[in-house]
Amino acid sequence: MMILLWIACAFLSGSLMFSYWLGLAGRKNLKAVGDGNPGAMNLWKARGYKVGIFGILLDFAKGYVPVIWGISSGYAPGYLIIPLALAPIAGHAFSPFLRGKGGKAIAVTFGVWSGLIGFEVSLVYAVVLAVMKAGSFWINKNKPTSTEADGLQVVSGLLLVFIYLLLNMFSAVILLVWLGNFAILVYTHRVELASWLKKSVKLK
Repeated sequence: MMILLWIACAFLSGSLMFSYWLGLAGRKNLKAVGDGNPGAMNLWKARGYKVGIFGILLDFAKGYVPVIWGISSGYAPGYLIIPLALAPIAGHAFSPFLRGKGGKAIAVTFGVWSGLIGFEVSLVYAVVLAVMKAGSFWINKNKPTSTEADGLQVVSGLLLVFIYLLLNMFSAVILLVWLGNFAILVYTHRVELASWLKKSVKLK
C-alpha cells in the first residue's frame, strides 16, 4: 500500500498544471496560444519570460521533488523505482485536472531525470537539444522553427540520450525508465511527428 501511495502522490504532483493556471491567473488560456499546449513554453509566449521561467521551474519541480523525496526516503529499491519515476511525467501528460489532456511533459522530464540520477542525464539532454536547435536555426537561416521540427527535436533528442545511457552502461532500471519516458513523449508529440512524417513523404 505504501508503494501505491508514493506512486499516486508522484502522479498527482505531475498532474498539477501550474503553467496553465498561471496563464489563467493572467487571463490567458494557454490552449488558445501557439500550438495549444498548456505548458511552460506557451506560458512564456502568453505572459512573458519572467512568468514563463517561473512556470518552467514549477514544472521541473513537480518531477524532481517526488522522485528525490522517494529515493531519499528509501522508497522503491530496484525495479520499483520505475513507476515512481514515470508517474510525474504521466501525470503531466494525462492530467485529470484537464480531463486527461495535459502538456507535452518536457520540463517535468528534466525534473525526473535530475532527481533520479543527479543532473548528468538532464544536462546531456539539454546540450543535445541546444545543439539541435542551433543547427536548425543555422540551416533555416535564423528563421523560427516549426512546431513539427520542435517536436521532432524533443523526441529524437531523447533517442540520442538512450545511446548515451547505453555507452555509459546504465542499469536496466534506468533504461526502462527511459523507455517509458520516450513512449510518453512520442504520444504527447504525436501530432507534430505525424505532420512532419506527412510532409517528408510528400517531399519524396
